[in-house]
Amino acid sequence: MAQQGHSVDEYLETIYFLAFPIGEYTPHGAGAPPLASRVAEMLHVSRASAGEMLKRIEAEGLIERGARKEALLTERGRERAERVVRKHRIIERLLTDFMGYTGYEAHERADELGDTFDDEMIGRIDERLGHPERCPHGWPVDPQVEQAENAELAPLASLAPGTHATIVRLAEHDGELLHWFYDQGLVPGQEIVVRTAEPAADQYTVKLDGGERAISEKAAAGLFVRATGRA
Repeated sequence: MAQQGHSVDEYLETIYFLAFPIGEYTPHGAGAPPLASRVAEMLHVSRASAGEMLKRIEAEGLIERGARKEALLTERGRERAERVVRKHRIIERLLTDFMGYTGYEAHERADELGDTFDDEMIGRIDERLGHPERCPHGWPVDPQVEQAENAELAPLASLAPGTHATIVRLAEHDGELLHWFYDQGLVPGQEIVVRTAEPAADQYTVKLDGGERAISEKAAAGLFVRATGRA
């Protein structure tokens, strides 16, 4: 994502990811930091900037504060956030399917192009693409499908050694991590086996394509998988 000048829609998209159980990955060692800190880290802005934008979004009636000061999407905020999420994923598919961009490149470009297409244009693109079910990183284009599927998935970091799993989604909001996933062949649909899990040492080992990959806890927390059995 761009470093500064994020729009209201980009903030809503980030809050949306934090609003549901699986959401996006939690940065290593973050625990449960204040909302502004989590949003700031995901958008690569200062906490002060994030706090100011959250106040603006709240004033516009798109979020409200819960009992613990967390941001809750209002009905209007959730509808807008879901439109933003769906648009982003369709644009990503346009870029990969028709323009030859890699999954990582498509994510970066989709952020830049979000305001370029209105809802009518997105509808035409979706139809021309054949109504794709998922973005290149495995996230359902339909947010309702995503939310229903959340309960079936878990971050790789939560699995015990010996667990067989299929990668379903990749965390998106850390561009460097997303790029690394693609470089390592850790992509949706890939079958893996958890060999070792040593969170204290910040290291996990997985079997992939007959070889092994050592990955950090941050990466393991950003791979959302469906467990398929135990060795």
